[in-house]
Amino acid sequence: MSLLKVFVIEDDLFYARYLKHHLLLNNDNDVEIFTNGKDVLQSNIGSPDLITLDYSLPDIDGISLMEKLLSRWDNVPLVVISGQENVSTAVELLRKGAYDYLVKDDDTKDRLWSIVNRVRENVGLKDQLKLLLNEVDSRYNFENIIGSSPAMQRIFELLKKATKSNITVSISGETGTGKELAAKAIHYNSNRNNRPFIAVNLAAIPNELIESELFGHEKGAFTGAVEARNGKFEEANKGTLFLDEIGEMDISLQSKLLRALQEREITRVGGNRLIPIDVRIIVATHRNLAEEVKSGRFREDLYYRLLGLPIELPPLRERGNDVLLLANYFLDAFNKDNKIDRKTISVDSRRKLLNYHWPGNVRELRAIVELASVLSEDDVITPENINLKPTSEITDVVFEEGTLRDYNCRIISFFLQKYNGNVVEVAKRLDIGKSTIYRMIKNNEIDVN
Repeated sequence: MSLLKVFVIEDDLFYARYLKHHLLLNNDNDVEIFTNGKDVLQSNIGSPDLITLDYSLPDIDGISLMEKLLSRWDNVPLVVISGQENVSTAVELLRKGAYDYLVKDDDTKDRLWSIVNRVRENVGLKDQLKLLLNEVDSRYNFENIIGSSPAMQRIFELLKKATKSNITVSISGETGTGKELAAKAIHYNSNRNNRPFIAVNLAAIPNELIESELFGHEKGAFTGAVEARNGKFEEANKGTLFLDEIGEMDISLQSKLLRALQEREITRVGGNRLIPIDVRIIVATHRNLAEEVKSGRFREDLYYRLLGLPIELPPLRERGNDVLLLANYFLDAFNKDNKIDRKTISVDSRRKLLNYHWPGNVRELRAIVELASVLSEDDVITPENINLKPTSEITDVVFEEGTLRDYNCRIISFFLQKYNGNVVEVAKRLDIGKSTIYRMIKNNEIDVN
């Protein structure tokens, strides 16, 4: 940590030098002396980490000067040192923001030494927090979300728009497409990035516990509530609350969530005190919420409250060569974390990855690549190392709705993967012309590179 800079504001020059000498016994301290308020207010030698202020200066009264100092350096602890012990004055100064109040006596230097040590610890913690926040910012920078396909470029534009306001964001997409990663990218690139990001997977919480999980509870609210507990809304105050799998929330609880969002206040289970909240909401689901509304499983008013800025993440099979970008990224990261020599993915392996339909999306790709790294015996990932989900029936290829052209592309891709890219064999098996397959490859409907 750098030197701890202390401003000593004291008109008694002998006493000021006495404090400076004592503080400089620690070589990690840097002390500047000011004998009046005007000089410190006009100084341009940087920001202090701690200020000591003589309450009785000749040019300005202590409270006025303290208010001006705290206005200029609002997060810097200020210790008032006075020759008079006046309880009412001390209380007033502490109420207005003073860190501590010391009376000049034989113990002042030792008490000040203790305060400096506490401030040093806090500055060290702030430095560590700043480093951690920088690491988080780097990890969730938009440039670190892998993808160059047109589908992902559109997503990047929406993510950037989402950071410019506190609008609610609704993220949809199949399981494994990276909905929580997108939510974190929005939070850590927004003006709330130094506040909490709290994620709640509603599908993983029993219905009878969701209310307590979100809104907290008071002591004795139910059997087992031995003490009061904050809910996720309170934990996320001033930050972002990410409600994953919002479509799984029981309709009986949706009205309580709607009220909290409308009124911007909550009540803990078993309590009656209204608690104001300032929370940015991001929701995610793999369901079609509009269809859920039509079926009566999701409240229409809550749906429109949550819709905000909708972002639909594309499935991996629609992202083209992003599959290879992601595969190389996951492979390099896994090998680095596990101190494994760098490995490459063979041409045949890349073809195998591109021709697969990825029902588990990015999450499945990561698991398959990491396993392939473990299984490979040299520095090249071969097709034999890539254990794709076994697909024995063509219905697995057409597992979601689509056009006839979509189905044709998936079926041909499936057989190309099955027969290691052998176009002649696939044409023979499907009883179609080779030129049809080559044309689809040329038009980027199927990618076998």
